[in-house]
Order: sequence, then structure tokens, then C-alpha cells
Amino acid sequence: MSGVMKRMGMIFRAKANKALDRAEDPRETLDYSYQKQLELLQKVRRGVADVATSRKRLELQLNQLQGQSTKLEDQGRKALALGREDLAREALSRRAALQQQVTDLETQHQTLQGEEEKLTLAAQRLQAKVDAFRTRKETIKATYTAAQAQTRIGEAFSGISEEMGDVGMAIQRAEDKTAQLQARAGAIDELLASGALDDQSGMAKDDIAAELDRISGGTDVELELQRMKAELAGGSPQQAIEGGKTDEAQQSQTPHKFDKQ
Repeated sequence: MSGVMKRMGMIFRAKANKALDRAEDPRETLDYSYQKQLELLQKVRRGVADVATSRKRLELQLNQLQGQSTKLEDQGRKALALGREDLAREALSRRAALQQQVTDLETQHQTLQGEEEKLTLAAQRLQAKVDAFRTRKETIKATYTAAQAQTRIGEAFSGISEEMGDVGMAIQRAEDKTAQLQARAGAIDELLASGALDDQSGMAKDDIAAELDRISGGTDVELELQRMKAELAGGSPQQAIEGGKTDEAQQSQTPHKFDKQ
């Protein structure tokens, strides 16, 4: 059971990988990678800006502390000049405490400045890589698009593409159906002509019936012709009719082509 499950899992992964390969468009993958690199570059630049802001804030604090230290020094000198050694000592003590803060801030300032320089250099290198990737990306996309178009044109000319294959199959089916209908129509015509297939409409006639109709139609014409001749000769229509019957009787005594020899 474990072997069957492993085999099923392998088959599923293989089919999924094949489906993903068909669905994947390299151009979209390249654009997505480029977008991620831009987002990373934006984060690095934001980090540089944050470090630079912190460094600037420290510089402002240093300037304020240095201003206060200078002020305390001036106050100590003035107090000492007035004979207030105690005030001068207090002013110098406060100035010493400020100097310790200044020293700490300067250390932090140097650290931030170093980090800022590193991040700036990293941002510049990353920007160069992103620019190079963008150029390569556009080149690959253009090459892929051209190859794809060339492949489709080649498949269209050779008829091996999926679309052209469907068209070819439709044409083949239409030709097969047309040939089948033509063969069926020809077979029906032959069967009707040979009499093997009766006409259900009652309109078809065999050779004997057609010959009888022809003789009957010819007799009526002959009778009408005899009547017209009698009228022109001055005879009566009845005589013309009797004359026509006599001719008809003579014709009936003539052997018919369908009579047995």
C-alpha cells in the first residue's frame, strides 16, 4: 500500500509539473522577478533613509549639547571672575556631564554614519544589478516572443499546429461526408433506373407503361389530325373519326416491339 501511494504521489507531481510547465510564461516569470527586486531595492533605500534620519537627529542633539557645554563654560568663567568659585565649580561639573553625553552621541553618530555608508553602497550595487537584470529581462522577453512567433508561423505553414490540425480534420470530415452523400445518391439513382428500388411516390413508370402512354397520346393526336383533314376536305367530323379508328385498328394489327418474336 505504501508503494502504491508513493507511485500515485510521483505520478501526481509529474502531471502537476507538466501542467505548470505548460501554463508558465517565461516573460511573466521574469517580470515578477524584476518586480520583487524593485521591492527589495525600495526596502534598502528606505533603510538608508531611516539611518540618515537617525544620524541627522543625533547631529542636532550634539549641536544642542555642545551649545550648552559652551554656555556652562562661559558661566563658570564669569562666576570665577566674580569670586564665586562654588558656582564656577558647579558649572564645570555640569559641563563635564554634558561632555560625557556628547562623547556617547558622537560614538553613536559614527556608528550610524558607517551603517549609512554600507547601506548606501549596498543600494548602489543592488541598483546596478536590478538595471542589468532589467536589460537582460527585456532581451530574453524579446527573443522569446520572436521565437514563439516564428514557431507559430512555422507550425501554420507545416500544418502541425493544434489549430491547423483542427481545421485539417474538419476539412477531411467534410470531404468524407460529401463523398459518402455522392456515393449514396449515385447508388439510389442506379437502383431506381434498374427497377430494383420501387418509387414509393408512384411517379416512376416501367418501359411498357411508358410505351402505352406514348401510343395513347399518339392516337389522340392522329384522331385530331384526321378530323381536321376531313373538315378541310368537306367531310363530316364523324367520318374523320371513323377513318381515324380504321387507322388505329390497322396500327393495332401491326406487331409491337414488345410482342414475342
